[in-house]
Amino acid sequence: MAERQLTSAVHPRLSAGRAAVRVGAIYFVARVVTTGFLLLAAELSGFDSRFGPDPTLADFVLGWDAQWYWLVAVGGYPTELPLTDSGAVAENAWAFMPIYPQLAKIVALPFGTFAAGAFVVSLVAGYAASLVLFHLLRSRIDDTAALWAVTFFAAGPLAALFQVGYAEALYLLWLFLALWCVMRRRYVWLYGLIPVMGFTRPGVLAFALFLGLFGIWRWFTRRREPLPAREIVNIVALGLLAVLVGFAWQVVAGLLTGDSGAYLATELAWRRNWIPGEAAFFPFEGFLTATAFWFDTVWHLPIALGYVVVGAAVLAIGAVLLFVPQVKRLGVEVRLWSASYVVYLLLVFFPQSSLFRLLVPLSPLWGAVAVPRSNIWRVGVLVACLVGQWWWIYNMYALGNVIWQVP
Repeated sequence: MAERQLTSAVHPRLSAGRAAVRVGAIYFVARVVTTGFLLLAAELSGFDSRFGPDPTLADFVLGWDAQWYWLVAVGGYPTELPLTDSGAVAENAWAFMPIYPQLAKIVALPFGTFAAGAFVVSLVAGYAASLVLFHLLRSRIDDTAALWAVTFFAAGPLAALFQVGYAEALYLLWLFLALWCVMRRRYVWLYGLIPVMGFTRPGVLAFALFLGLFGIWRWFTRRREPLPAREIVNIVALGLLAVLVGFAWQVVAGLLTGDSGAYLATELAWRRNWIPGEAAFFPFEGFLTATAFWFDTVWHLPIALGYVVVGAAVLAIGAVLLFVPQVKRLGVEVRLWSASYVVYLLLVFFPQSSLFRLLVPLSPLWGAVAVPRSNIWRVGVLVACLVGQWWWIYNMYALGNVIWQVP
C-alpha cells in the first residue's frame, strides 16, 4: 500500500474524467486508423476473395462468424440439429452465445439493420473495455504506462474486432471488469459479471480456474493480507458459479434439442473443416491433433518437432509469467488469469488461424509491454501493432481464401 501511495505521489493520477477523455482520444484515433485499413482492404478485395470485389464496411461487419450472430438474432437456435450428408452434426448456431446478438438486435432497432447494431455494440464495448483496462492497470503501473498499454490494446493486431460483429469486445469488457473486481476485492459484482461473461463468449471455465488459483494464493498469503471468512465464502461460491455457468450452455442446448451432446457435437463440426472424418474430444486432444496436422500434413515437418515446439512455448509462457519483472509488476491477479486462460486453451482448443483472436483475452499483459519508459521502445511497439493489424485485416478481409486466413 505504501508503495502505491509513493507511486501516486511521484506520478500524479489522472482524474476519472480526464482519464475517460484521454482514453477516448486514443480509442478514436485507433478506430480511424482501423477504418482506413478496412477501406483499403475493401479496395484490394477481388474476385478470388471471400468477400468478392468492392465489399462495403457493412459486409466486413457481418463477415465470417458475425453471420452466425446475425442468424441467432433473427432466427434463434435450432431445436433439431442440422446434419451433413454423412450424418454428422453440421455447423449451427449453438456454437454462439446469446447475449451479444440479442444486445446488437436491440441496439439495431433505430438503425434498421443488424450490422449497424453489431457495429455500435462492438465499438462502444471496445471503448468501455479500454477505459476499464486503464483503471485496472493504473493501480500497478503509472498512468503514462497504462495509457500506452491502452494504445497497444486499441491499435493492436486484432483491433478490427472493435468494429465487426464479433462478441470479443463485449466479452473483454466483462472480463476486465471482473478482474478489476477481484483486484479490489469487490466480489459481489462478480455474481452478475460471471453469468454475462459465460453467455457472451466461451471462456468462463478459465475464470473458474483463475478463481481457484486465486483462492489458493490468498490462503497462503493470508498473513500478509488478512483473509476473512466472508472472502473465502465468496471465492468458493464464485468459483462454483463459474463452473456451473461454464457448463450451463451445454445443458440448455441438450434440453432444447433433445441431444445431450448437442453443443460438443456442434463445436466439433468446425473441426471437420480442418481434419475431415470423425472428431472426438478429450482434454489436450485439440492441441495434440492440431500439432500433427500442421507439422506433418501442412508443413511436412516431423511431428516430434511440433510437440517440442508446443512444449517449449508453454514453458516460455510460464517463465514469462513467473520471472519477467515487467509482468510481475502487473500483480498476481493478471498473472494467474493469464496462466489460467493459457491452460484453458491447451485443454479445449484446436489451434488454427483463430488462435490469434483467441489470445485477445490476454490483453492485460499489454501493461507489461508498456512499462519500459523508452519512447523508442513504445513507438516501435505501436508500429509493430499497426503492421500486425494491417496484416491481419488484409489476410482475413481482403483475402480470406485459404485455410489460414480465417479470423
